[in-house]
Amino acid sequence: MVKGPRYEWGMCSRTVSPKSVPWALACWQGVVVVGFESGDIATLRPATQIRMSVHSRHRSGVRSLAISSDGVFVASGSEDTTAKFWDIQTGGVIRTFYGHTGEVSSVSVSLDRTTVASGSADKTIRLWDVRTGECRHVLHGHSKAVNTVSFSPTNSRLLMSASYDETVRRWDIDGRSVGPICKGVYVAFSSDGGRFVSHNSEVAMVRDSVSGAIVAELQEPEADLRQCHFSPDGKLMAGCTCHNIYIWDITNSDPRPVGTFTGHTWYIASLVFSSSLILISSSFDGSIRFWEVGILPTDPVVTKPEGMPRYPIQIQSVSLPTNEAIAVSCHPRGVVRTWDISTGICKASFRTPAQGIGWGEAEVIDGRLIFVWCLLDKIHLYDTETEELFQTVDVGTWFAAMGLRISRGGSNFFLLDDTSIRVWSIRTGELMGKVELAGKPLFNSLVLDGSRAWVRYEGSRIQGWDFGSASSSTSPVPLPGSSPSLMPGRRLDFIDCTGEWHTEPSRIEDTVTGEEVFRLSGKYKKPSVGAARWDGRYLVAGYESGEVVILDLKNMIPKQ
Repeated sequence: MVKGPRYEWGMCSRTVSPKSVPWALACWQGVVVVGFESGDIATLRPATQIRMSVHSRHRSGVRSLAISSDGVFVASGSEDTTAKFWDIQTGGVIRTFYGHTGEVSSVSVSLDRTTVASGSADKTIRLWDVRTGECRHVLHGHSKAVNTVSFSPTNSRLLMSASYDETVRRWDIDGRSVGPICKGVYVAFSSDGGRFVSHNSEVAMVRDSVSGAIVAELQEPEADLRQCHFSPDGKLMAGCTCHNIYIWDITNSDPRPVGTFTGHTWYIASLVFSSSLILISSSFDGSIRFWEVGILPTDPVVTKPEGMPRYPIQIQSVSLPTNEAIAVSCHPRGVVRTWDISTGICKASFRTPAQGIGWGEAEVIDGRLIFVWCLLDKIHLYDTETEELFQTVDVGTWFAAMGLRISRGGSNFFLLDDTSIRVWSIRTGELMGKVELAGKPLFNSLVLDGSRAWVRYEGSRIQGWDFGSASSSTSPVPLPGSSPSLMPGRRLDFIDCTGEWHTEPSRIEDTVTGEEVFRLSGKYKKPSVGAARWDGRYLVAGYESGEVVILDLKNMIPKQ
């Protein structure tokens, strides 16, 4: 189930004491907030491993953190008996809430960002007015320390709490106890608010938020369950014990354990999903670990045909969808990720059926990310939004794919192999045209402009065709001449030398003068085979290490 940890965040820093242990975690769209034993709060960007800011206003350890629904504010609860409301960008304290007589073990921010709830070892829950800083209500009902408070992510009027008295209670925003009481010492909502999980040390119950009915039951092998969290897509549940993290698939009423994370050497303090595929944990051992979820060792094994290479754990393909500010990468076991080009942050992750792909390409068509991949004698088309495999094209015989492209607008997809270019309709799967090549093409050398396609051969010769009037019974029209200046906006040409027999790095050349304009170098000289793409400004490349590199070449490319 696991491949991890992806990386660790050690405590070596000039701004936070190396002795400070990370206790509390919260995450919102690529920003991670960490609360430390020292009372400090750090804001981190794991995608770039940059520590953005450190806030130091609590007098002792930070026990709980919660980020507002818009990502602008963060609430914190501390052993110093206070709760605070911060501006996440500047680190400035907007409000400090005084009133508890014991440590504040949990905080939550309402959906409308007007109320902060805090639960304390003094057995009470307090509802604070963010605008005035006043305590609106003090809620009594638990007979022992309150362990968790959690606002519904879809309803600002609904709050749930859990206590060491082993009860989970519901409250409305006016401080009234509402709905049935169930058992548990911890409670958390799913991201859509439709379910919640409550648990004691031995078992976790997933319940319907309206009726309270049990919809799934999770058994934990160590009998020391401390906290549970839903993945953002609601398909997985993560729970931790003293040192280990367990993952369950909860897509049906009979949850199955699908993996265990081990690595922490002391108690796990906090746990949070940053995406459906990334889980973050903090521990009293002084580390913050980022775990990758979704690489299942129990996945069906792809049979390796005679003569085909093994598939390493690496980035297998990358693409740059037309007019979209994203890059897309694909792992050979079907994990597809989208990356924000300007920030490098992973925006979304999808698990697709693309097992052991040869080539992959993505395009945004009618607002949906469509992923196309080829393997052996078939090409598959998958809608990441509906999770539907909506088209499979049988190529007929095994082929040596050299490139795969989707046309602008997403009406067709083109396949380059070592002898031909073929084009199919995305909607119908019908073969729209085919042309035999006059030489050996370079890897990843297929270039599209509407219905026109060009390929670059070994030896730098370029040839093009217009597939606009082609059908399965007619041939594409050859484009006159072979000058790259006939390729609109393509005087510069990207040469992807990532084939196993190539020794040169990937590079960009001026195809009129023959001069080299840019080349990848150093550690990132050799991307995975075929996993590099250039759209005229951005160069994106994927590597065997699992890294994705995005370069903005705007100021490096000479004007035409």
